Amino acid sequence: MNVIPFTLYHSVTFLLWACSFVMVIYAGYYGIVTLFALKKCKEIPTAAPKHRFAVLIAARNEAQVIGNLVYSLKQQNYPKDLYEIFVIPNNCTDNTREAALKAGATILDCKIKVRQKGQVLQFAINEILKNRNHFDSFCIFDADNLADPDFLQEMNQALCSGIKVAQGYRDSKNPLDTIISANHTIYYYSINRLYNHARSVLGLSAVINGTGFMVSAETIKDLGGWNTVTMTEDLEFCALCALNGIRIGWVPKAVFYDEQPLTFSQSWHQRMRWSTGMQQCLSFYWRPLLKAAAKRRSLLCTDLLLMFTATHMQIAGFLSFLLTITLTVLHISYNLFPQTDLAFKLFISFDTSYATSLLIAVSVLLLENKNPLPMLKGILTAWFFIASWIPINCICLFKKDTEWKQIEHTRSLALSDLPIS
Repeated sequence: MNVIPFTLYHSVTFLLWACSFVMVIYAGYYGIVTLFALKKCKEIPTAAPKHRFAVLIAARNEAQVIGNLVYSLKQQNYPKDLYEIFVIPNNCTDNTREAALKAGATILDCKIKVRQKGQVLQFAINEILKNRNHFDSFCIFDADNLADPDFLQEMNQALCSGIKVAQGYRDSKNPLDTIISANHTIYYYSINRLYNHARSVLGLSAVINGTGFMVSAETIKDLGGWNTVTMTEDLEFCALCALNGIRIGWVPKAVFYDEQPLTFSQSWHQRMRWSTGMQQCLSFYWRPLLKAAAKRRSLLCTDLLLMFTATHMQIAGFLSFLLTITLTVLHISYNLFPQTDLAFKLFISFDTSYATSLLIAVSVLLLENKNPLPMLKGILTAWFFIASWIPINCICLFKKDTEWKQIEHTRSLALSDLPIS
């Protein structure tokens, strides 16, 4: 009888059980939290316009799209004397400044050398607090966005209800352009529903995802200014909020529209930056988050710490798959399993995971009241989009690229041009 060498077999088995145990705990937590995506969020009470907003837009070579965002903000259903739109051009080689000025924005010329968006926000916020300290809150947008006419009023109501930091609802300008734009659209709908909505029901924090968010001036001052240093200033700011006991609210009626990447190359570079930034956040903040979770029993810190491990958990899941295949190959090599067993396990693994990705994509679209049929190309390729995160996360474990690379935005659309869901 053939026997697999003891050391090899038990080493692989131990690693498999260790990875599987961690994954079961992690998946179990997220599975339980996700169930609350089915419940209704508590409504934010209506309130009259009250708060003054400084709307900030960091812009680098965004002349093609910046005008439409400024126009959408100028058309807000909110008193014009209660908000001002600031565009902060940085490292531009086009006429972004002129396009923003023509659209009606106030220009804040970035007077410092910047490599990351967080540095632009730091400059702008510090400048406004120093020289124009009459705003109650900041709203941050990316230059390629469009704002729903009620965005500022919804954030005003959030402020009036006591929410100091809030994330708006991220919709898509171009969900039907390409397979990649459809993939990204479904990804953000998933974050809206499965992450932010579910946590709002539970009283946990939403996650700030780069744009369409609000933070009160009082909070900025309490935190000593905007002082992020990682590639993902949004996630880092979430950590600073959690450590200071500040819950990030979810305001689903504050809708904005974001331009999605059109090509896999654009998507790859964007997600490389996200993965690098998340790993930076984990490296910088796991100790204080763990300490706060243990000593203060902070659920905000516990939840965020688990989110920061997402890149590593996906790698652990892939490693579990590889270890399972390795064990199967060992059994086949020693004639303990038939050769067909490997093909069967590969088929079952792919079949199950692909069906799960389809189910999640369709469920999210239906929960968000979106028609799944136009999004079919994104639904059918959702598994491949998710799988493509694996090499990205693996590369970012070893290649720490901290240089911000521009994603070109070309979809110059107004609100009236957007497809009806």
